[in-house]
Amino acid sequence: MNIKIKIIIFSTLSVLFLCLTACSSKTSQTSQNTAKVAKKNISAEADTYPKENFKAPFKAIGQGVPVLMYHSVSTDQGNPINPIIISPNLLEQEFQYIKDNGYTPITLDDLYNYLVNKTNIPSKSIVLTFDDGYENNYTTLFPLLKKYGFRATLFIITSYIDKNPNYLTSKQLKEMDSYGVDIESHTVTHPYLNKLTSTEQMAQLTDSKAYLEKLLNKKINYISYPYGAYNKVTIADVQKAGYKMALSTDGRWAMKKNGLFSLDRVYISSQFSLKIFKERLTNPNYPFL
Repeated sequence: MNIKIKIIIFSTLSVLFLCLTACSSKTSQTSQNTAKVAKKNISAEADTYPKENFKAPFKAIGQGVPVLMYHSVSTDQGNPINPIIISPNLLEQEFQYIKDNGYTPITLDDLYNYLVNKTNIPSKSIVLTFDDGYENNYTTLFPLLKKYGFRATLFIITSYIDKNPNYLTSKQLKEMDSYGVDIESHTVTHPYLNKLTSTEQMAQLTDSKAYLEKLLNKKINYISYPYGAYNKVTIADVQKAGYKMALSTDGRWAMKKNGLFSLDRVYISSQFSLKIFKERLTNPNYPFL
């Protein structure tokens, strides 16, 4: 074999060796990067709500679901006590009752799918909702939701965001949303919708929806009526605005026959005893007080 051929063969083998070495190094680096990303994702997932664990028995289709309505959570309840400001101690007693007695807090998506698509939900399902968007929903309520692993929905007055120190900020809303707390609309300025023209109502409905969708980069599907005030025009406009369901501020258990845009909620006052709270969770026809 002459020298030229030997040189060609040696050069070819050298190139192949270098290519194989580079590919191996690249593959190893890619594997390391993938592992780092996976580890990061696992870490992020650990700081979110646990997945739903819906086990039998399931709730029969057509039965009502208690949608509990709260507002502010604070030790500063005023004198006389403001009925919509519940103390953290009382709220935790209610959360403990919910946990100890096998209730499952579900999302509004779960409720919607149950009512519309007849999707199974646990037999003792409830929905936790908090209106207005008080700052203490972050400082006091949020830690309790984490502690108990409960799902909840906050209905937000969008004109107060970043402007009123007693209400939630954009940063707080984003953090709660990323954790799994459902953020939905409570209009722009919290008016009596039934006293507005259709044009004014549409502005309240669409502007609040658009604001939250841009802020959180997600679809806003649900709204609760301020003061529980609405009329036929409101219901029509809510549908035009693209909402899937709307909720009032009082009533008994939510049922499809109430109408998807006029669903009842169970009012929970800070002045209710634990006995009254239990009755509202167990009796769909509980007496009004």
